[in-house]
Amino acid sequence: KSEIRRSLADSALRSAVARATATTLAKRAAHVAAEPRWEAMRAAAAHIKRETVAHLDRYLAQFEAAATAAGIRVYWARDAAEACHHVRALAAAHGVTEVVKSKSMVTEEIGLNAHLEQHGIEVVETDLGEFIVQLAGEPPSHLTAPALHKRREDIGRLFAEKLGVAFTDDPAALTALVRERLRGRFLRAGLGITGANFALAREGALVVVENEGNALLTMNLPKRHVVVLGMERLLPSIDELPLFLDLLVVSATGQAFPGYVSVLRGPTPPDRPGPDEVHVVVVDNGRSRMLARPEYRELLHCIRCGACLNVCPVYQQIGGHAYGWVVPGPIGAALIPLVLGLERGRDLPFASTLCGACADICPVKIDLPGHLLRLRGDIAAAGLTGVAERLVVRSWAFAARHPRVYRALTALPRWFG
Repeated sequence: KSEIRRSLADSALRSAVARATATTLAKRAAHVAAEPRWEAMRAAAAHIKRETVAHLDRYLAQFEAAATAAGIRVYWARDAAEACHHVRALAAAHGVTEVVKSKSMVTEEIGLNAHLEQHGIEVVETDLGEFIVQLAGEPPSHLTAPALHKRREDIGRLFAEKLGVAFTDDPAALTALVRERLRGRFLRAGLGITGANFALAREGALVVVENEGNALLTMNLPKRHVVVLGMERLLPSIDELPLFLDLLVVSATGQAFPGYVSVLRGPTPPDRPGPDEVHVVVVDNGRSRMLARPEYRELLHCIRCGACLNVCPVYQQIGGHAYGWVVPGPIGAALIPLVLGLERGRDLPFASTLCGACADICPVKIDLPGHLLRLRGDIAAAGLTGVAERLVVRSWAFAARHPRVYRALTALPRWFG
C-alpha cells in the first residue's frame, strides 16, 4: 500500500505509463479492427490452451522425449531454488564467469540473475529495456516493455551516471550506445540464457519471439544455450504456432508480426554457427499447485502478452512496481496470491475495479475478473481481511437478509437530508 501511495504521487511515472499503454492499445485496436476473424481466433486459442493444460503431463512427456531425441538436455525444477541450481551448475561445469541473457519473465520470477551474481557469475541483460532496468537496479515494470515507466530523459541521465557518457535523450543515440556496449559481451560470454514464448510438444522445439535480434545473438554466439521454460508454455505442435504468434504479437505490441521468430530444435552441427549444447530447465515453481485446482487452472493459459496491463485502469495509475512482484497488472493480482501465498498477496485481488476490460482484451479469453472475485472470497475465508472490513461486510449481509433493516438503513439519508 505504501508503494501504491508513492506511485500515485509520481506524476512523471503515471504520465509515462499512460503514454506508453495508450500507444500500444491504439496500434492493437487498428489491427483488430482489420481482422474479422479476431474473436474466432481468440476462441480457438482458448480451446487449445484449455486442452493442452488439462493434459499437460502428457504434453510435457512428449516434449521431453522429442527434445532429447534432438540432442537437447532437459532438466526439471520443482521450485526457484532448483531451477537456479541447474543453471549455476551448468555454468560452473564449464568455468563460465560471464553470461548474456535475453528477456525472460520466468528467470525474473525465480531470481536467476541475483543467484548467479552471488556465485561470482556476471549476468548482462541484452534486451534494451532489460538493460535499462538492470542498470537502474530495478525489476521490470511490464511484461513486454520492462522500462515502460521511464522517459527518455530518465534513461539519458541514467546512462550518464552509470556509464560515464555525455547526457543525451535522443533514442537513436541511446540505442547505439547500448549496441556498442553489448557487442563484445556476446562474443565473450560462455553461456547464453533465454526464455521461450512457446514449446512445441510434438517437435520438441522451442520458440523465441523478439524485436531486437538480441535473443538471436544470445542463442547463437555463446557455445552453450540454456532455455528456462515455465512448464505451462506448451503447445501441442507447430501447427498451432501461427495462430498464437498472431494473437501474441498484436496483443503485446500492436504489430502485425515481430522482428524475429526463432524455432530451436537442438544444438547446431559442427560445420554451422550456433551452440554446441542446448539445455532446457522446465520450471514448476507453484504451477502444479494451480494445475491441481480446477477453479484457477485457466490462469496457466496466459501467454504473457501484457495486454491486460495496458488496458487496466489500476495499472495505468500505479505502474508495475507497486504490485510487488515480477508479474504485475490483473494477471499478477491473480497469480501472486496463488504462487506466493494468500498472506503476501492478500491486497492485490482487491486492487481491481472489476470493469472486465482485462477479460475483453485477453487473447486467450482468461476470465480475470472472475478469478479475482474468487480470490477475494478465499482471502476473506482465510480471515486475512481487516477487522473493520469484515464488520462492514457482515453488517451489510445482515441488512440484505432482513428487508425491514435494509429499508430503514437506506432511508437514513432522507432522515438527515
